[in-house]
Amino acid sequence: MPTAREALLDAAYSALSRQPWTSVRMVDVAARAGVSRQTLYNEFGSKDGLARSLIRRAADGYLAGVDRTLGADRRQGDGPAELALWTVRAAGANMLVKALLTGVWEDRALDPGALATGRRSVPALPTPGELLSLVRERAVAALAGGSPPHGPAKLELRCEIALRLAVSYALVPADPATGRAPGDRVAQCEEPDSWRPITPMTTREIDTSLSVETTSSRKTMP
Repeated sequence: MPTAREALLDAAYSALSRQPWTSVRMVDVAARAGVSRQTLYNEFGSKDGLARSLIRRAADGYLAGVDRTLGADRRQGDGPAELALWTVRAAGANMLVKALLTGVWEDRALDPGALATGRRSVPALPTPGELLSLVRERAVAALAGGSPPHGPAKLELRCEIALRLAVSYALVPADPATGRAPGDRVAQCEEPDSWRPITPMTTREIDTSLSVETTSSRKTMP
């Protein structure tokens, strides 16, 4: 059974999926969660505090999925491509994850730059560059333990390329029915048939990129 805090975050996200955040009322969030408005304010302090916690939960959920994808129980295959696939799926399933990864905060989403810090202590929200750099570092650390085929430096580059491809796909997703972009937002975590080619596609793109000599010294995300 979810805690009052989780129920409130679920209710807030449900409201956000239907209307802009500016139209979401705290009293309605509390009622949907089945708690009093005072309980809501006790948990989050303010509407901005609720918003920051909602975005933080989205970031933590995405990172937890990264750890699962790259963990000991990951399926056999190309690690960077699996990371890209998870990133695409997570961005398609949660508008806040997509915004965190791309930096594009749509009308219904929450722009963390516009939120007051408030009196509640919530860990700082990452910028897209910070989030992707963190993911890349986690990926390299997880995959390097399994004797990476190209060495640590090329493994880091493979992970970065995979993430860049995934974020590009998240920003302009293909239509699940036609495979063409742009299309309707994908609102479920299940992997549509049209996404299944992304793993071999990403692997080919990574290998092609690694085979091209470059004089650029830039190796990391901004």
